[in-house]
Amino acid sequence: MGRTVMEVGSDGVAVITLLNPPVNSLSIDVLESLHETYNQALQRDDVKAIVVTGANGRFSGGFDITAFRKFHSGNSPAPKLDFVSMEILADTFEAAKKPSVAAIDGLALGGGLEVAMSCHARISTSHAQLGLPELQLGVIPAFGGTQRLPRLVGLAKSLEMILTSKPVRGEEALDLGLVDAIASPTELVSTACRWALDILERRRPWVATLYRSDKLEPLGEAREMLNFARVQACKRAPNLKHPLVLIDVIEEGIVSGPRAGLWKEAKAFEVLLPSDTCRSLVHIFFAQRGTTKVSKVTDRGLVPRPINKVAILGGGLMGSGIATALILSNYPVILKEVNEKFLQAGIDRVKANLQSRVKKGRMTQQKFEKTFSLLKGVLDYDNFKDVDLVIEAIIENVSLKQQIFADLEKYCPPHCILASNTSTIDLNLIGKRTKSHDRIIGAHFFSPAHIMPLLEIIRTDKTSSQVIVDLLDVGKKIKKTPVVVGNCTGFAVNRMFFPYTQAALLLVDRGADIYQIDQAITKFGMPMGPFRVCDLVGFGAGVAIGKQFIDNFPERTYMSILLPLMMEDKRAGESAHKGFYVYNDRRKASPDPEVKKYIEKARSLAGITIDPKLTKLSDEEIVEMVFFPVVNETCRVYSEGIAVKAADLDIAGVMGMGFPPYRGGVMFWADSIGSKYIYSKLEKWSNLYGEFFKPCAYLAERAAKGAPLSTPLEQGSSRL
Repeated sequence: MGRTVMEVGSDGVAVITLLNPPVNSLSIDVLESLHETYNQALQRDDVKAIVVTGANGRFSGGFDITAFRKFHSGNSPAPKLDFVSMEILADTFEAAKKPSVAAIDGLALGGGLEVAMSCHARISTSHAQLGLPELQLGVIPAFGGTQRLPRLVGLAKSLEMILTSKPVRGEEALDLGLVDAIASPTELVSTACRWALDILERRRPWVATLYRSDKLEPLGEAREMLNFARVQACKRAPNLKHPLVLIDVIEEGIVSGPRAGLWKEAKAFEVLLPSDTCRSLVHIFFAQRGTTKVSKVTDRGLVPRPINKVAILGGGLMGSGIATALILSNYPVILKEVNEKFLQAGIDRVKANLQSRVKKGRMTQQKFEKTFSLLKGVLDYDNFKDVDLVIEAIIENVSLKQQIFADLEKYCPPHCILASNTSTIDLNLIGKRTKSHDRIIGAHFFSPAHIMPLLEIIRTDKTSSQVIVDLLDVGKKIKKTPVVVGNCTGFAVNRMFFPYTQAALLLVDRGADIYQIDQAITKFGMPMGPFRVCDLVGFGAGVAIGKQFIDNFPERTYMSILLPLMMEDKRAGESAHKGFYVYNDRRKASPDPEVKKYIEKARSLAGITIDPKLTKLSDEEIVEMVFFPVVNETCRVYSEGIAVKAADLDIAGVMGMGFPPYRGGVMFWADSIGSKYIYSKLEKWSNLYGEFFKPCAYLAERAAKGAPLSTPLEQGSSRL
């Protein structure tokens, strides 16, 4: 149970410390204890002023989100956060007759920052992170953050901070007026104590944040800013309502006063908490944090071995991106290529990735030079004798990969992890010519590798648990979300989503419009539709990956001749400036009427006739016909034990393919629709359009029982 403790110094300052490891989250226990302890401090004659801080170098990471999950699962009532906002923070903290100061180190996020803002001043360390990330969970700040932040930093900055969920560091917080001073960690509490006494003696202002108005813009200007924010919010996330609710709540406080704003904030939170968006985002929150827990691997007490040096084979887009991600996290990297020209090109790509950060103000020139110095280019294996991890990132060529892994076994030390960035090829096939099967593993990054957050870790039946633990640790250190999956063609992510493009091609072959499909899918929440994705990755890559699936899963793949037909005329995608779309010099995509003739030719050659029903599909029907096959394949992946948890597949889809997180991932979204409905639709389409839509056995079983798809399999079933 979390709690608070109080210590009263000889100077008469009561220091109240939040205790709830690891981030001092504000559970109901902590909040009740804080209220009680604060009242004790107010009642004691020997207490002149109060300082609130957090234990172990962290102020507070915010409200305990497990209360949301318990409410969503029906195991507890909704937390009464209006009591915290009104009675604890506004009527006890802020209205107190004794001044209070927040001493902030580490994290002050969400409710943690809201507690700090209700104090009469704030002192922080320079590296502290302060922010209100509640919108990432489908709700808005509920402890008065919508009212106090604008009064401390102004309307424009507060809207930016809350709508983007991006925290600010201590130094920036000082410039903004969010904190009043910066102190070192060792002097933080003592500085806060002196500041509190200075407020008491009126040497510093004693002002309740809630009633400040000096940072607020005039009403007319404020309304213009709020309306602009509404327009931008609708453009960025047209399917989300809670950003608009946030803006309305902020406006209420500006127009009708902060007290009215607090009440509206509380009521809005009550409405948002049970929403589908909140349920989905809370699911994603916990699913992301659960990917590093792998049964019979991470529960064995294994400690990650140090990875002091990494080698990358291949300096193309993927290899250079992986190298960038590693050196950004201070890993020394050797980049190997087959000749000087390719090597220099790879090094230049890494350099350009870093320079982009400098241009955007995310890296200093000094930091750039230090980071870039961690990269060394080579043309042979002489420098591989002391590497701890090798990641092969060459083209998808089985025989070439087999030769490379045979060479790596000769030149690398016996403990070195041998990883492949392959996106589809069976790892047992890659390692066929080696004897080191226990240290062969997949490290599948997504393009661009230094930006995309997912790392798909693929293990074979022979990969050692130690190697998995080691790679999980590397993934964490390079700020990726790792998902451990089993070994098969396409692994989890590509296999789940290969039907995405196949279904879209099937619809087009039979009469649907390419651009309506892409529009419907982006409206659903994907970053881009399947045909825009084809253009982005290139038709050659799409055909190559498709061949892998067709060779291995012929009974459930749809073969269209449209892609090869377009490739014959050098319509290879965005890199060729034309594919399903045409592209200008700035790579802006525009629909191309010329594509129609390729579609008609493909239909003619394949002997396919237009189905009138498919020419009149609604956006909802398009979404179902494109995504239900994805659900079907995801069910196969799950039932075969390729993934440990259905939640891992949700994260894989969200972070690897851009499935909208506010829908909770593929399996979570499917369960919100219902297994019976999805099964009935697929069964109907399979009768009309062929085996591609045939529901898998697992989906049929769950539908027959009316059970959720993400329900764990019966005991004894094969799992990783």
